[in-house]
Amino acid sequence: MTRLSGKSALVTGGRRGIGRAIADAFVAEGAKVMICGRGGRPDGLDEQLHWVTADVSQAQDVRGLRAAVDDTLGTLDILVNNAGIQIEKTVVDTSDADWDALMGVNARGVFLMCREFIPVMSDTGSIINIGSISGKTADPAMALYNASKAFVHGLTRSIAVDHGPRIRCNAICPGWILTGMADAAFAVAKDPAAAERDALARHPSGRLGKPDDIARLAVWLASDEASFATGQCYTLDGGLTAASPLNPGLF
Repeated sequence: MTRLSGKSALVTGGRRGIGRAIADAFVAEGAKVMICGRGGRPDGLDEQLHWVTADVSQAQDVRGLRAAVDDTLGTLDILVNNAGIQIEKTVVDTSDADWDALMGVNARGVFLMCREFIPVMSDTGSIINIGSISGKTADPAMALYNASKAFVHGLTRSIAVDHGPRIRCNAICPGWILTGMADAAFAVAKDPAAAERDALARHPSGRLGKPDDIARLAVWLASDEASFATGQCYTLDGGLTAASPLNPGLF
């Protein structure tokens, strides 16, 4: 018996990267899965993944997602709020448009999805929000992104407290994961290659993360094995934030 057999799941931002890895892992564990994102249906999408075009920052699109879940999945056991964007700017360089775009998806989008789906989720529902170590320790030149992830962590705890025991809510806080977002963050460094080498040297795991690393934790949090886990923000960063600021490569 697979761990998510008989369960249904919705993963936002499921086109690529962490979201797609989570969706694929859920299917492999027996879940019926819907994914969504902006733009058209991705080419070569597995027929087991149900696609809906939606912008989670827009309330009408979120309502449309609920209708799609009702029609396709019937009920919802697992909600993964993964959709997010990143803007590499300090506060003084950030425009009003930047605020609307990033906070609209990363903060308002998570809020809208939870508000819409909590009332209709099953009595053993699991919400998994994708936070970040950037919501705990600020990465340079990513002011709004850092702030948005801190919001996600706070909302996660509030949902767990307000809606337990019917709903469990946890966050996964990835570190440096090999996705386009990581590439963009390194690109703003004075020497991107040196910045990436330094980041790697600070990982006790000896490597940067992969989307599948996050997916494996998501499967556990979505499963009945995690029935006592709620209100937590799980850091998964290869030991990066466990280390002191001293570069271990110098010792």
